[in-house]
Amino acid sequence: MELNRPVRVLIAKVGLDGHDRGAKVIAAALRDAGMEVIYTGLRQTPEMVVQTALQEDVDAIGVSILSGAHNTVFPRILSLMKEKGLDDVLLTGGGIIPDADADELNQQGVARLFPPGTDTREIASYIQNWVAENRG
Repeated sequence: MELNRPVRVLIAKVGLDGHDRGAKVIAAALRDAGMEVIYTGLRQTPEMVVQTALQEDVDAIGVSILSGAHNTVFPRILSLMKEKGLDDVLLTGGGIIPDADADELNQQGVARLFPPGTDTREIASYIQNWVAENRG
């Protein structure tokens, strides 16, 4: 199903992780792919991320996480998304996430997680395809 507007993506850095170069690279790549991108900046809480996603009516949330807190952050965001009725919003992300943890998060409902070095076109394509199949 085609949207009659650009895909809207929220890019977030959660917690005390102060490294946002990767998040900025992804944000720029998604903009270059024709998406509207809202970048929250550093030190967001899961509550702030979900509130912004709700206010901005996004199709997808991408969380960049390098701090090792992924097993706490992603389940909390998922829980808040369900609480707020954001069942049709993609939750994806990337960073330093061991494969076993990524598999567990996928089973909990987090979509594909992208390791450092993933081609940004692959990420953009994944988001666009997911949104085309699940939103509209």
